[in-house]
Amino acid sequence: MQATPRPWKDSLDHRALYRLPWTLSDNVIAWLEPTWECNLSCEGCYRANVAQHKSLDEVRHEMEVFEKARTFDSVSIAGGDPLLHPQIVDIVRLVAERGHKPILNTNGLALTDDKLIEELKRAGLAGFTFHIDSKQNRPGWKKKDEVALNELRLSFAERIARIGGLVCSFNSTVYEDTLEQVPDLVQFAQDHIDVVNIMVFITLRGALLDGEFDYFHGGKKIDAEPLKYAVDEPRQRMDISSREVVAKIRERFPDFSPAAYLGGTEKPDSLKWLLTGRVGTPGKIFGYAGPRVIELGQTGHHAMFGTYMGYLSPSLIHGGKLMFALSPFDAGIRAAAGAWARHVARNPLRARDAVHFQSIMVIQPIDLLPDGRQNMCDGCPDITVHDGQLVWSCRLDECLQYGTFIQTVPKKAAEEVVSLRSKASA
Repeated sequence: MQATPRPWKDSLDHRALYRLPWTLSDNVIAWLEPTWECNLSCEGCYRANVAQHKSLDEVRHEMEVFEKARTFDSVSIAGGDPLLHPQIVDIVRLVAERGHKPILNTNGLALTDDKLIEELKRAGLAGFTFHIDSKQNRPGWKKKDEVALNELRLSFAERIARIGGLVCSFNSTVYEDTLEQVPDLVQFAQDHIDVVNIMVFITLRGALLDGEFDYFHGGKKIDAEPLKYAVDEPRQRMDISSREVVAKIRERFPDFSPAAYLGGTEKPDSLKWLLTGRVGTPGKIFGYAGPRVIELGQTGHHAMFGTYMGYLSPSLIHGGKLMFALSPFDAGIRAAAGAWARHVARNPLRARDAVHFQSIMVIQPIDLLPDGRQNMCDGCPDITVHDGQLVWSCRLDECLQYGTFIQTVPKKAAEEVVSLRSKASA
């Protein structure tokens, strides 16, 4: 029997969730981009496709910059598509030998056989995050919707599971016309909780050239058209929020219960990274982790290893019964343990079945507030290196085009500034 749904605006009060403790200098992840070359062209991508690879020395230097500025557990190796880098195995080995967990962020198109996966695992790879969605113009899958693409997702998940010892995660950008299918992906993840460890939904964002804001750099108005993520007219909504995604999920799964979040740099009640953890067996969810479990996991890992936890090891992911030991501390896990006990009582042979832990993350990138302030992810894990400094990876293109981040100003205010300057110069 499913729980009675609560109004989603009230039940997502940020004060009732665990505020993830990640900061700029002490975080779970560093974001490494060894190449900007890609073999797909995805709508909503924020990086220009350039056949340009960084050398191992450049990668090593960026790792040194990360390590001097930031404490972190894992390294997301992204791009472009990192599998196109001719030395990707060496890069994975370099990251692992420095004591970090390498995670490859890829569209998977270059994984033509399992030999490369096995070689990457031997080099120290901890897992894959596959970006798969219906706006990628993927060969053989064009015009397929998100539900049809679950066949492709499952093929990757099963390959990773056969090799074993690796985390398998999926990213999907949420567009206006794919929002309705988000619950289908949540259902897919539930049905295959034994091989799908993490599901991430990223809401679409972009710089609207003919919108409510003008763009400035160094106090001067600029043309933002060179930016990869600049659009003249939005074909899709660019303001979908994490709250809206959760509301859509709860239409089918009323008991879906986020436990932790990252706030915004400008709005404390922003749910920029919204984390849900659930335990179950394929096709059946016993319950959801509460805020206390996430807090214990993060602070406990930091106390023991000096870093916040980026990715659970496969042994912990598939050892979900261990979570039940935390029942005294967390109401969510206590309820899940009770549901599992009743499940086993109906058929004692079920006690032998593995219970798995699965994470569902919703990410809401930059928001522009009415006064022009840019509400970024406060303590964002996806920080990368540019010119020896840490910068937001989702806005790196601004640094590449203009040397630094650009500013947004409401058009009316911008017109007043230009008018005042014209009068002053006259």
